[in-house]
Amino acid sequence: MNDWTSLADALRLGGWVIYPLTLLAVLALAIVLDRTYALWRFARMPESNVAADVDAGHAGDTRIPRIHDTLPPQHALRRIGRLFDARAPRWQIEARVQTAATAIERDMSRGLWLLETIVTAAPLLGLLGTIVGMMHSFRLIGGDGLVNPAGVSGGVAQALIATAIGLVIALLALFAFNYLSRRIDRLMDELESFSNECLGEMRLVEERDTGVHLAGQPGSVRS
Repeated sequence: MNDWTSLADALRLGGWVIYPLTLLAVLALAIVLDRTYALWRFARMPESNVAADVDAGHAGDTRIPRIHDTLPPQHALRRIGRLFDARAPRWQIEARVQTAATAIERDMSRGLWLLETIVTAAPLLGLLGTIVGMMHSFRLIGGDGLVNPAGVSGGVAQALIATAIGLVIALLALFAFNYLSRRIDRLMDELESFSNECLGEMRLVEERDTGVHLAGQPGSVRS
C-alpha cells in the first residue's frame, strides 16, 4: 500500500507534464498490442513447411500453389497465394505479387510511425518537465537565499520524475518498435521466398508440359 501511495505522490509531483506522458504511454501500448495481434493473426507462418503446400499440378490446374484453408482470408500467405494463376502471363503474376507485397507491408506497418514518434517525443516532454520544474524552483529562490526549501525540493522532484518517466516510455517504445520492424522485415523475406518458389514450380510445370507435348508429336523422337 505504501508503494502505491509513493507512486501516486511521485506522479502528483511530476506536474502537468505527466498527463501528456500518460497519453503517449497509452498510445504506445495500444499500438504494440494491435500490431502484435495483427502479426500473430495474419502473418504467422504455418507450422508445416510452406514448400510442401506448393502443388506442382498438371496442365489443367488454374492455381499452382495450394494454401492452407485454415488460414484467415486476410493472411499474408493467402493474399499472395491467390495471385498465382497458371492462365495469367508470368509478368502479370510478378506485378500483382509485387503490388500485394507492398500492400501487406503497409498494412502490417500501420501505426508504427506513431510509435517511432513517441520514441522521440517522450524524452522531449520529460525534458520540458525538467525545465518547468527547475524554473519553478528558481522562482522560489529570493535575493537573500532560499525562501521555501520545500517548494524548491518539490520543483526538483518534478523535474526528475518527468525526465525519468519520459525516458522509460521512450525505451519501451524503442524496443517494441525495433522488434515489430524486424518481424515485418522477416515476413517480407518469407513472402519473397514463397513467391520465388511458387514461380519456380510454375516454370517447372510449364517445362514439363512442353516436354510432354513435344514428345507426343510425330517425328519428335528419332528411331
